[in-house]
Amino acid sequence: MTSVAKTPQSAVVAIPPADAWEPIQAIRRRHDTHFHRWMPHVTLLYPFRPEADFEAAIEALKHACQSAPPFTVTLARFSHFVHGRGRFTIWLEPEPRDVFVGLQSALQQEFADCDDVSAYAGGFTPHLSVGQASGARTLEPLLAELRASWSPLTFLLRGISLIHRRGDDPFRVFADVPFGRPSGGGPPPGSTRGSG
Repeated sequence: MTSVAKTPQSAVVAIPPADAWEPIQAIRRRHDTHFHRWMPHVTLLYPFRPEADFEAAIEALKHACQSAPPFTVTLARFSHFVHGRGRFTIWLEPEPRDVFVGLQSALQQEFADCDDVSAYAGGFTPHLSVGQASGARTLEPLLAELRASWSPLTFLLRGISLIHRRGDDPFRVFADVPFGRPSGGGPPPGSTRGSG
C-alpha cells in the first residue's frame, strides 16, 4: 500500500471479546485516565490511516490476516513502562507474546509507514494498558495490589479491529477483520477466569 497521511484519530487494535471486559474495566475505571476514550485493547498500528482511506486499508488488513488462525490469549501478569518525571503506565502482558509480535509485523508490512509502535529501542511490546501512576511510591503498592487481586483471564481472539473517532468522541469500531476463513458452527467460546 502506498504511503499516505497518518492520523491519531484511527488505529488497528486487538480487542478482547465483550464478555472478557469487566475484570479489565474494573481496574481501568479506577486507574486509567483514558478509560472513556479507548476500549480495552492491544495496539497494533497507531497512528493509522484517515477515514477517507478505510476502504483500501480494510482490504490490506484482510490480506495480512488471511493466513492467521484465531488464537487463545492469556492476561496473567502486570508490567509497566517508565516515562519521564516519575510517570508510569501500567499494563497487562498479553500472551503468547510472539504471536502478537508476528501479527503486528505482518500488519506493518502492509502499512510500512505505520511503524510508530515498533520504533522504540526494544521494538514492539504487546500490552493492554490499564492505568497510570505518578512516582515510585505510588507505583509499587498499586502493582502489588493488582497482582494480589488479579485472576488470569483467557479468551479466544478471532481477529483485529479498525477503530476511529471524530473530534473528542471515544474510539468506536469501524470494521472487524477476522483471522483466516470464517469459522462455522456454534457461537464463539466465552472468556474464562483462572484461579489465582
